[in-house]
Amino acid sequence: MSGKIKLLILSLTSCLFIGCAVNPITGQEELMLISENQDIEIGRKYAPEIEKQLGGRIDDESLQNYINSIGQKIARISHKPSWEYHFVAVEDKSINALALPGGYIFVTKGMLEKLTTEAQLAALLAHEIVHVTARHSSAAISRQMGLSFLLFGLSAAGAKIPQDAGRATKLALQLIGLKYSREHEREADVAGLDYMVVAGYNPYGAVELQQMLQRQDKVRPAEFLSTHPSSENRTISLNARIQTRYSSPEGLRIGKDDYRRIVLDRLTNLTN
Repeated sequence: MSGKIKLLILSLTSCLFIGCAVNPITGQEELMLISENQDIEIGRKYAPEIEKQLGGRIDDESLQNYINSIGQKIARISHKPSWEYHFVAVEDKSINALALPGGYIFVTKGMLEKLTTEAQLAALLAHEIVHVTARHSSAAISRQMGLSFLLFGLSAAGAKIPQDAGRATKLALQLIGLKYSREHEREADVAGLDYMVVAGYNPYGAVELQQMLQRQDKVRPAEFLSTHPSSENRTISLNARIQTRYSSPEGLRIGKDDYRRIVLDRLTNLTN
């Protein structure tokens, strides 16, 4: 029996044993063909290539530390606080943010330039953190990319990343383009709202984020909306949840001045 056939059998067998996983947001079992260890492997192995595809890191450590500190604050109160999270601002000019399995989250310069407050950034990061903790990306990989993905360096046994740079790039681009279901988006909206409030942020930042994306979609479709289905109903649902659970958000952080000083002004200076 050839090594490739043995690897295929091993991968298929491991998937049968993995089978289902409990979604910590809903408490329900979901079909999951990728283990949590494989989540970490996917993120670790493909984050550098995805960072490269998105233009590389923005060269400003103060800005990077600011974004990372907000993300880490929210991650600590998430359903997976012990996981290792990485938050990186990248040079790509599209209006986008994405989460890899295992806790790697990227925000583009184009998105950062459209936000106006720290609470809006917190809403964005909380939304992406939910995609990580609920393992939405892994579910999307299972659904959209199939078991073949697992055969290219992603087994928990420690197989190496493919040496074919073109294939690695292709897989990275597939990860960037993963599409979430509307149900997963709803979960990320609801749990993300809860995450950001528990972390101390004004919940209306989430509403403002959605309103900005809706306005942008009428001018020039945001890349974010190609993987995160947009709907005016999402804004209505967020407002309803805020009225029901967080009707008195006074005192919760908005952070408009800090966001302008640490992000918007610094991005302008880097461009000039």
